[in-house]
Amino acid sequence: MNIRVAPENLNEAAKQAISVAVVGATGAVGVEIRECLEKSGLNLSTVRLLASKRSAGQRVPFAGGELVIEELTDNSFQGIDYALFSAGSGISKAFGPKAVAAGAVVIDNSSAFRMDEAIPLVVPEVNLDVIPAQPGIIANPNCVAIIATVPLAPLNARHTIRRVNIATYQAASGAGAAAMEELRLSTAAYLAGEHYAPKVLKHPYAFNVFSHNADVNPQTGYNGEEEKVIEETRKIMRRPDLHISITCVRVPVLRAHSMAVTVEFDEVVSPDEVRAILRDAPGVRIVDDIEANHFPMPNEASGQGDVLVGRIRRDVGDPSGRSIALFLAGDQLLKGAALNAVQILQRLVG
Repeated sequence: MNIRVAPENLNEAAKQAISVAVVGATGAVGVEIRECLEKSGLNLSTVRLLASKRSAGQRVPFAGGELVIEELTDNSFQGIDYALFSAGSGISKAFGPKAVAAGAVVIDNSSAFRMDEAIPLVVPEVNLDVIPAQPGIIANPNCVAIIATVPLAPLNARHTIRRVNIATYQAASGAGAAAMEELRLSTAAYLAGEHYAPKVLKHPYAFNVFSHNADVNPQTGYNGEEEKVIEETRKIMRRPDLHISITCVRVPVLRAHSMAVTVEFDEVVSPDEVRAILRDAPGVRIVDDIEANHFPMPNEASGQGDVLVGRIRRDVGDPSGRSIALFLAGDQLLKGAALNAVQILQRLVG
């Protein structure tokens, strides 16, 4: 797993002891947050794992030992410096302000606060400077918005982007641990010639693709996931005028989202220049081997923290020469969620 701490900050981060709470510690993202914390290099004096009453008392491995899951209550944040939330927007709205009142900085992975103008929406490689000196709540963006902006932001810094068109290939991990299990079970049933009735998602998952399961806005025709990505990408990149179109699709992949992205700039930009910009961009790894026909794939993106970028080519559908087509893949549970949150924490401590 690739968790980055700037070398000049590593010793300082290691010296400063902090207490951390993880809300939603037994969910798919919560498990990844625990693992990221173990590998973060941070000096953790206290790690408090919080979940629902039914999970309380479970023992889970952590840093060579064990921690006991505690029930989330109003008093869970006493003595906590940082609280990482990943339990849904309802829990975040109910308990996030209580954690702040108890003295904690909240890094929230839900959609509860993302579009609040007073709350920073942060991808560390892109806009770390929006975090105030004394933060209360920091929002972790939607997974697609994170994975997309890591390469889009450095391109926009060199050549202004006029329009972005995205088609996503989103893994089961984006719908949580239950959806991942449904993909496993439905695939096994399909291969055995057995019927499997969908329980988590609306459509059969094995060997199938379908529109993202978020509700569709009848006025725009875009679903909730697509509207989130549009709004959050504009906020992260500080481009409220950015034209974005997106189609989000669920595919039978366990983890790591992929995207086909076409970027229109305000001037002619060559594929070679795009490669050069992205080769030096933090959090990006170029996977663009034309001769071997080897480009970003979710199985290679899974389990590591970079956004893989390839298929870098001129969009022949734009005769002006201003458009470049790309293909991306990034681990939804890591860079798209848990790792991004822990990277924010590392920067705050460092």
